[in-house]
Amino acid sequence: MSEETGMRGKTCVVTGATSGIGLVAAERLAAMGARLVLVGRDKARGEAALARIRGRVPAGELAVRYADLSSLAETSRLAAALAAELPRIDVLINNAGAMFTTRGVTADGLERTFALNHMAYFTLTNRLRDRLAAPARVVNVASEAHRGRTLDFADLQSASQYRGFAAYGRSKLANILFTRELARRLAGSGVTANCLHPGFVASRFGDNNAGLFRLGVGLAKRLFALSPEQGAETIVYLASSPEVEGVSGGYFDKCRLRQPSAAARDDSAARRLWEESARLAGLPAA
Repeated sequence: MSEETGMRGKTCVVTGATSGIGLVAAERLAAMGARLVLVGRDKARGEAALARIRGRVPAGELAVRYADLSSLAETSRLAAALAAELPRIDVLINNAGAMFTTRGVTADGLERTFALNHMAYFTLTNRLRDRLAAPARVVNVASEAHRGRTLDFADLQSASQYRGFAAYGRSKLANILFTRELARRLAGSGVTANCLHPGFVASRFGDNNAGLFRLGVGLAKRLFALSPEQGAETIVYLASSPEVEGVSGGYFDKCRLRQPSAAARDDSAARRLWEESARLAGLPAA
């Protein structure tokens, strides 16, 4: 079965879908015949994303929903709305994320990077578990930035010392550990969970920051970055390819399984992160 025929009629929810690799992935899945629900924060970008996909896939079945995924309440509200609207979800792609050069705290008391890049993945996925009907797939966008990072469970909110790229790397480590534990808990259910490194992509990454960091990232993107089309390839592969049917708990790069860091393969850390995340989200840990 090809990806094109295999995706017809399937429902895909994609966060961070109004720009960059999320938008490209949504567009490609729509072209394969999937029903797309895009999740974004900005209504102008959301309408522009819908117009772009409709222009390229006129027969596509599309919708856009809005939420600030750094907020636990907003993420839970979104999940409730999606659960009420969608009888089943075949593919959930957790892609929304950002890096912040200065530390900030959300209304929930969570450091912004941890809140958006990890807790949104955890909360949305768990609150949509009942809609993930086999053979469903969860695809989490992680990063090679996880290498060299470890989690300090005494300071998950980076209160004692904050460096933007380090916090970002820890959040990407959390993505891989979350995927690993989710796959363990989903074993035998027919629902799989995998994560990936999309590459360094010329997207809106870093644009939320100011000063020399933004200038430096902007220059690096112009000189070295992949296009969003290239960056989206592994997302689409994990969402649609029959080659990964039944594969779960993997970390992929360039559409191939790759071994993440030793810290990302620590099952006890994965379980502990799950338990702590469940506590923060007000969800059962079991």
